[in-house]
Amino acid sequence: MKALLAYQSGVSHREDPYITLVPTGLCYLHASLRDAGHTSLLANFSAWSTAAITQQLQSFSPTLIGISQWTHNRHASLELARLCRQLLPAATIIMGGGHATFCAEDLLYEGSPIDAVVLGEGEATLAELVSRLSSHHDWRDINGIAIRRGDTIVTTAPRARLENLDLLPTPAVYLNESVGIDVELQAEFIVTTRGCPSSCSFCSSPDFWGRKVRFRSPEAIIAEISFIREKFGLIYFSIRDDTFTADRTRVLKFCSLLQEQKEHILWNCQSRVSAIDEELVTAMKRAGCECIQLGVESGSPAILRQLGKNITPEQILRAASLVHGIGINLSIYLIGDVPGETPEDIRLTNELIRTINADDGYVSPLAYFPGTQLYKEAVATGKTTATIFNHSPLPALYALPTGGKSSSRLLKTVTTSRSRGVKPFSEQKAHLGYCSTTNILAAEQYRQRGGYAQAEKELREITEHEPDHPWGWFLLADLYAEMGKKKQSREYYAEVIRRVPRHTPSREALKT
Repeated sequence: MKALLAYQSGVSHREDPYITLVPTGLCYLHASLRDAGHTSLLANFSAWSTAAITQQLQSFSPTLIGISQWTHNRHASLELARLCRQLLPAATIIMGGGHATFCAEDLLYEGSPIDAVVLGEGEATLAELVSRLSSHHDWRDINGIAIRRGDTIVTTAPRARLENLDLLPTPAVYLNESVGIDVELQAEFIVTTRGCPSSCSFCSSPDFWGRKVRFRSPEAIIAEISFIREKFGLIYFSIRDDTFTADRTRVLKFCSLLQEQKEHILWNCQSRVSAIDEELVTAMKRAGCECIQLGVESGSPAILRQLGKNITPEQILRAASLVHGIGINLSIYLIGDVPGETPEDIRLTNELIRTINADDGYVSPLAYFPGTQLYKEAVATGKTTATIFNHSPLPALYALPTGGKSSSRLLKTVTTSRSRGVKPFSEQKAHLGYCSTTNILAAEQYRQRGGYAQAEKELREITEHEPDHPWGWFLLADLYAEMGKKKQSREYYAEVIRRVPRHTPSREALKT
């Protein structure tokens, strides 16, 4: 039998570069089916016309169709399910993902195009469902699903969660069996944990993955990075865990292995302000971490308590100072338009933003998502209704009808307060000694300010200390290209290719 695992974003703007990506969870489901020997196609229909989707569905003619549904694409995913049912009436159509898991009853209405909803973690559930379909056995009693039986919605017994995440196959191995996806960009985003140690009121992660955090081993993460580097030529990665540093011993081992095996990559990650320390951040920088994204949310103690953050402004300031001091780029996440937010709360947040002086920042209005404590309390107190996601056409349902006002003010502060001063790279070098990440960030600062000679000096230091490090050669090649030194630029792009044969930017540069 053939399975099609599909995603369709509800975003209408098709120039968004991220429209070529699908949720990482869907990639894991696809890899699990392929690894088990099944025929599976991963499909991103986000930028496709109905005619193009129709042609793909009829051409592939899957027996099973799995659709990924999240709050922002809840309407688009349901429309896709209706199209699939119309074109392939005999197919089994299932839906899963964050929104579907918590809104299964809404999806399984009478006459729904969906046969079942996979609840939460789906690899084992999907594997059993496909096995039963392949052998023409009934599958409606398997654990971990919701189905409609007559006039009622039935939820089967919960599916036991996978304890050893190292048993999961590497998604990148099977990314080429896909359509509508920027495979190289998709491979850049990796996940090394499931779950989050926090209990923020606006996040559904604890209810979706369970409150126990499960970790992949450092060895498994390094093996994935090494595979992707060799197959796709990637030398930059984004670790998309809720809190990558939740287990500091694991991160220290990961950083040690990255250096021992000379993977020579740059990467970023997300963390909590209470889950980093000097030893940890230093090890991360030595291993190539160039940016840490911290969930700050607010500078007001009252708002932090309301959001269930369990952190203080003092902890935020200490964490920001630590990241700046070690010399890693700092990115912050903020939430605005919180019900009950006062001018004083906004003032405190603005003051915190200016003090932090982050290199980058993102602001989002507080929004309702199913499975969150925020949404549950809003329904219980009558602030919103249990059917709001069905009736509203909006991709995001803000906690305030005027969602966006205070967020816009905070974003303006972030934009005007971004770190633009000269960073003390000499102090970082005195503290850390030679560290390629320091050289890379210093060279970028000098280049942006027109200091080409200083940038060149920083990058040449990398090629002298670590001649196999592709970033030294690549950034030198880019620098020379910007300076109009075409011959030297081409020579250095060739040096990158000798070390990372599939590095696309260097290969493309050599074609010109």
